[in-house]
Amino acid sequence: MSKVTKLPVSVLGKRLKEAREALGIPQDKLGVLIGLDESCSSARISRYESGTHQPPIQTIERLAKELGVPVPFLFCEDELLAKLIVEIAKLSNRQKQDIYRSIIKN
Repeated sequence: MSKVTKLPVSVLGKRLKEAREALGIPQDKLGVLIGLDESCSSARISRYESGTHQPPIQTIERLAKELGVPVPFLFCEDELLAKLIVEIAKLSNRQKQDIYRSIIKN
């Protein structure tokens, strides 16, 4: 029998799963990293990824920190914009200002 994979039904769930898998972190480990009890961590992260439950903002902030992504990435529907959010977040404030100025001029 093949394993049935649940597809995320929310943008948050999709981005959360994408970021977690990119780092190779299992659901249970991510849950523990953000302070969930080990006995329920995998199930809770699974519910967040499937869109069954929406985590509170404090949990979203902890998830983003552990996954190394900015919070807005987790809510971004546009694929290209999501990638830009991650890359721009890595830049210095000066570099961000330069990009902003170059966009505004056009």
